[in-house]
Amino acid sequence: MNTSRGDFGIAFRSALLQKGTQQRFSLIALVFLSILLIFLETIELKPLNYLRSFAKDVIYRGSLIISYPSKATKYIFSEINDHISLLDDYEAIKNENIKLKNEVSENSYLTLENNQLKKLLDDQIILSSNIVSARVMLDKKSPYLNSLIINHGGNKDIKNGMAVLDGKNFIGRIVDVNFFSSRVLLVTDLNSKIPVIIEPSGNHAILAGHGNNEPTLQYLPKNHTIKKGDKIFTSGKEGIFSPGTPIGEVLNINEKKVLLLSEINQITFVNIKIKKSIKNK
Repeated sequence: MNTSRGDFGIAFRSALLQKGTQQRFSLIALVFLSILLIFLETIELKPLNYLRSFAKDVIYRGSLIISYPSKATKYIFSEINDHISLLDDYEAIKNENIKLKNEVSENSYLTLENNQLKKLLDDQIILSSNIVSARVMLDKKSPYLNSLIINHGGNKDIKNGMAVLDGKNFIGRIVDVNFFSSRVLLVTDLNSKIPVIIEPSGNHAILAGHGNNEPTLQYLPKNHTIKKGDKIFTSGKEGIFSPGTPIGEVLNINEKKVLLLSEINQITFVNIKIKKSIKNK
């Protein structure tokens, strides 16, 4: 009996040692694989670029599909809460409806004018040859990094560095292009640095993101005369973006914070300014 227990203990320790060796080998293999992937990322070869773009498209589309159950769950709970609070809000909605009916004559002209202006804006976007509209697939956010994944890429002539707009307002630029998707670096991202001009003073500055919804102005001249409410536009310096695209307005003079014209968290569609290249005949 003692011999059997001793044999069992030796066999058990041997199995543990073998398992530990396998774990160390797996860790070393993962380290070498990570180094290999980092090295391949720095190589600019057409086949590797195609492979990277394909892999990123698969990951982004997969992330979108994986996010559907979570979105569906949130939607169901939201609907349940709305139905629970429906009776409490009924009287308020009823009174508001009566008030709106009394104001229908006054609002009818404004509604007509608004519809006409909306149609005019839609026609301008449709007829514009250098604007491509895209849907936001994923909203990637962290305490410092802010970016969007859109559903158009090289298939729509989108390239790195192109300006991205929410309506007419500048919100970021393209930083990664795949076949059927692209990544947008928002002006709120920690890595975002945009040359801007301030109206009416005409001072030039750099709009820097910090991961929150209030980017700041940097590299202002010493004797600047900015005030709260001054408008911020792209300056067009160095030919990076077209000048005069609105971004926001000065919110705080001391901290040089800027209030963006677009609410980044509520964006569903974006416009990308396409730079058409002229081919030599």
